[in-house]
Amino acid sequence: MKENDTKFQAKTPDFNTEAAKKIAELFSEVAPDGHIDVGALEDLLSPDLENEENNEKYEFTWRGKKEAKRIANAPTRNTTLIPVKEKSKNWDSTKNVYIEGDNLEALKLLQKAYSERIKMIYIDPPYNTGHDFVYKDNFHDSYRNYLKETGQLDEEGNANTTNKETNGRYHTDWLNMMYPRLKLGRNLLSEDGIIAVSIDEHEVANLRKIMDEIFGEINFMGQITTVNNPRGRSQDKYVATSSEYLLIYSKTVRPKGRLSVDKTAEDLGKDYQYQDEKGAYRILELRNTHRDFGKFNRPNLFYSFYVSTDGNVSLTKDNTHNIEVQPIWNDGFEGCWTWGKDKSLENLDLLVAKKNNEYWKIYRKSYADNATKQLKSSWNNKQFYTDKGQEEVSNLFNIKEKIFQAPKSVKYIKQILEMGINKDNDIILDFFSGSGTTAESVMSINKEQKTNLKYIMIQLPEKTSNDSVAYNYGYKTITDVAEERIRRAGEKIQKEHSNANIDTGFKVFKLQKSTIKQWDDNPEMFQQQLEMIHSPFTQESTNDQRALEIAIKEGIDLSTSPIVQENNYHFVTDTKEVFVILGNYSENLLDALDKERKLANATVVLKEMDSGSETKFNLIEKLKQEPGLNDHFVLEWL
Repeated sequence: MKENDTKFQAKTPDFNTEAAKKIAELFSEVAPDGHIDVGALEDLLSPDLENEENNEKYEFTWRGKKEAKRIANAPTRNTTLIPVKEKSKNWDSTKNVYIEGDNLEALKLLQKAYSERIKMIYIDPPYNTGHDFVYKDNFHDSYRNYLKETGQLDEEGNANTTNKETNGRYHTDWLNMMYPRLKLGRNLLSEDGIIAVSIDEHEVANLRKIMDEIFGEINFMGQITTVNNPRGRSQDKYVATSSEYLLIYSKTVRPKGRLSVDKTAEDLGKDYQYQDEKGAYRILELRNTHRDFGKFNRPNLFYSFYVSTDGNVSLTKDNTHNIEVQPIWNDGFEGCWTWGKDKSLENLDLLVAKKNNEYWKIYRKSYADNATKQLKSSWNNKQFYTDKGQEEVSNLFNIKEKIFQAPKSVKYIKQILEMGINKDNDIILDFFSGSGTTAESVMSINKEQKTNLKYIMIQLPEKTSNDSVAYNYGYKTITDVAEERIRRAGEKIQKEHSNANIDTGFKVFKLQKSTIKQWDDNPEMFQQQLEMIHSPFTQESTNDQRALEIAIKEGIDLSTSPIVQENNYHFVTDTKEVFVILGNYSENLLDALDKERKLANATVVLKEMDSGSETKFNLIEKLKQEPGLNDHFVLEWL
């Protein structure tokens, strides 16, 4: 395996490809048998390769990048998610999910159920301030060995430098932490999905590079500068930093206007100052305002309107409409309209004429319905300041102290989410969810827009320090703070909108060791491994936990509650159906399940019973012999 990791594997090009054909035509000696000999081709071109510049290419790399890629593709490390109903709210009805645990493992567990289903990802990851990370992945090179190799530790293990910003892993550790998580996050995005990442000046350049690599430079949508601390950081060495950044990428290329958001009531009042029976509208000049276009190159867009003295518009001259208006500029330049004559005829009711000084102009009405605006690349809104986010959290907890440091404000996150969502049932994912601002923002949008957005929050249950405000109020972990914040925010929304049907609940899941025993290749453990056939689960796990792990690995999403009958679990989503049989069963099992089946195809997961394999054999034979069952069921054995 190690050799495969380091050896370059040159795959022979398909002879049917145009590139291979052209190489063979130019250099027949490198394709004697119809396949390109890459080594022979390199030898042939060696004079051209001697110049080192010919071998250079643009590449962004760092120590550990290869391992970071491997970790992103590696399976979970014997982990699962278990339900924590006592910390949840409205378990049986809610579609929102809160996960306590390392986001790397959690993201891997979500891959099958949520692949290409997440419409919007927002994350506010740890900024690289030079301190140690809580997120430490299993990289081969140990930190202390690296320090010794690079001369940053002496033989006795003492540091040769105290400045973490000058050590070789200042950026490396952060990049190794972020890369696999972004890679896994991309897998979950829908084809039209969008990801937005908050970051400060320390790593914005590097984050842009790895996101270009993971999402594609062509899918970069924008970089927004947000003022979050107008006073500036006084401890900064040269410039008092008062802003941070937001990087936005899509999974695939999106059309122009994809990030536009609905105009606010203030925007509408300012921009849409006219009113008729159809509602508020603004007027836009019909003449093309660019002099690059005119009668000289758009003759079909040069024609006459006829207007009345009260501004009514017609394409036909009569006694009432007797004032001719053409798209001619004040200096005599013959311009053109933005609509052709046929379109103008179809939409005459949208056209109005107004006299400006001695000249008449034609305008079209643009109504406020579904009015959107394109956001700018710099945001300076008091509602987006960190102080505002701090105030919101403190108010929810009815305290003046800072129970959580530097939370984002709800209005800021709402603006970000509104750029990404476009359907009623979209799912939003935040896998560095901190104090839970994203969850509150989703509920707030649902309240205001009468939508049914759902969220998945993931947060490491990092312990609060013993001298912190949170700890003194009884919150021992960050997840304790966040879950209480979400609970209080939901109660506030319900109190303010008692008649609204808003999902303010959430299901809590905790990352834990797998409930399924792991196979051990050690020959001395062979007898114990055989016992796993009839007893595949860990002794301390419950059937609820076992069924959930199986369902997750079969692709059932976490918001789905099973129908439970004794020790059998029935999971159904819009696209997938799974029966988990943890109790005893007979060869008539499939006949019984067929009566409960909701979809055309269902998977049945079951273990062998202690009584032997006869029942298993009979079930398999029954499936083979009865097309009515064989067409609808797949059996999987633990």
